[in-house]
Amino acid sequence: MFTRREMLLRSGGGLGGIALAQMLAEGAARSDLNGGIHHKAKARRVIQLFMNGGVSQMDTFDHKPMLDKRHDQVFDPGERVEAVTSTPGKVMKCPFPFRQHGKSGRWVSSVFPCIATCVDDLAFLFGLASKTNVHGPASYMMNTGFTLPGFPCLGAWISYGLGSISENLPRFVVLPDVKGLPYNNLGNFSPGFLPAMHQGTVLKPNDPTPIHALKPPTSAKYITPAAEADGLDLLRKLNADHIGRHPGDTRLDARIAAYEVAARMQSAAPEALDLNREPRKVGYAYGLDDPATAPFARNCLTARRLLERGVRFVQVWSGAGGASGNWDNHSNIPTELPAIARSIDRPVAALLADLKARGMLDDTLVVWCSEFGRQPFSQGSVGRDHNGGAGVAWLAGAGVKGGTAVGASDEWGWRSPRPLWSYDLHATILHLLGIDHTKLTFRHNGSDRRLTDVHGHVIGGVVGI
Repeated sequence: MFTRREMLLRSGGGLGGIALAQMLAEGAARSDLNGGIHHKAKARRVIQLFMNGGVSQMDTFDHKPMLDKRHDQVFDPGERVEAVTSTPGKVMKCPFPFRQHGKSGRWVSSVFPCIATCVDDLAFLFGLASKTNVHGPASYMMNTGFTLPGFPCLGAWISYGLGSISENLPRFVVLPDVKGLPYNNLGNFSPGFLPAMHQGTVLKPNDPTPIHALKPPTSAKYITPAAEADGLDLLRKLNADHIGRHPGDTRLDARIAAYEVAARMQSAAPEALDLNREPRKVGYAYGLDDPATAPFARNCLTARRLLERGVRFVQVWSGAGGASGNWDNHSNIPTELPAIARSIDRPVAALLADLKARGMLDDTLVVWCSEFGRQPFSQGSVGRDHNGGAGVAWLAGAGVKGGTAVGASDEWGWRSPRPLWSYDLHATILHLLGIDHTKLTFRHNGSDRRLTDVHGHVIGGVVGI
């Protein structure tokens, strides 16, 4: 008696047969689903731009004139005020001028002069709250819907729900900041209890070798086509033996799938990651010519090329974990925020323009977010502490009503009377992908788990329902 995997291995020509069977099955399913699994999808793919560290909403997109009026006064909202890592200071106004932009008249501070030109394509979410003021748990919540580790992230759920567009590249790719991984490290890209194959694949376009061990080193003369064939034959026998002893272990399925994709990536990935194939004017538009913008620009341009070639979900990070070099501006908003904002402003605006010019924005959803916002009062003299009570995010692209805003924080930018949550953002993203967030479930430990837990509503003002 053979196991199912052994039967496929012997009758389907090994790994190649399995890859072909999976490709045909998923292709047939996609043709019947109009790109979604519960209703017709407006988005086919997603790029998420994650600002690691907690973007200051009142210094970027959430204009608060009250802070100008009450600058340097005691912050007194009528209830007890606490800060996360400091003693609450005085009310602190935004140190940067705000101006209205576009036909929508959306307010944007001077730290984002390029993104400001795109506001009529953006749908803003104000008063976006978190259950925590701590980076690690808040980052988990924005990525997985839970403040604890062990749950699948958004990209993993999308991979699980929709499968592949292309068999030559991973479904879910992560492009970390050149300075390193974010808070929680690889935990933010985890498949949790979903099958291990839905883990995010980390690529590093700013490294000399973006994908290590994709091809054998030139010094390894002993690796020949015949040797590789012998190795694959041995691997098939070992896999069959392992599955016979450990039925239902998804880690081996993930490893087999990873080897299949890796084999195809040997030809597809180098071309996708080769930015020299882009016209010079495109690289200039993204900011490859400027050392301040080049790392994030390289990630954004790589993300567009990956989406173009069939990657379903790409997550691009700005800022590594740690106390500096990200959006965690505790010490000095006037000097720290402009530097990190400049590093992403030109590349993000260029990405939106590039997607639109290529017609890709019609079916590509762009999501810009952070794990939480910051406080309306000062920390020290001119810094700001963490604030889970009110943050900001925006969406653009497939099915999104540009030039709109949903939700609001109070007059201080401190709390929201009717907060939006990660659950609502995730429900909206899934809706645009043709997925009902209440129906995308996975049975785990006796419960039907989902990305939005028992919460979440599609934000109708963003998607026009």
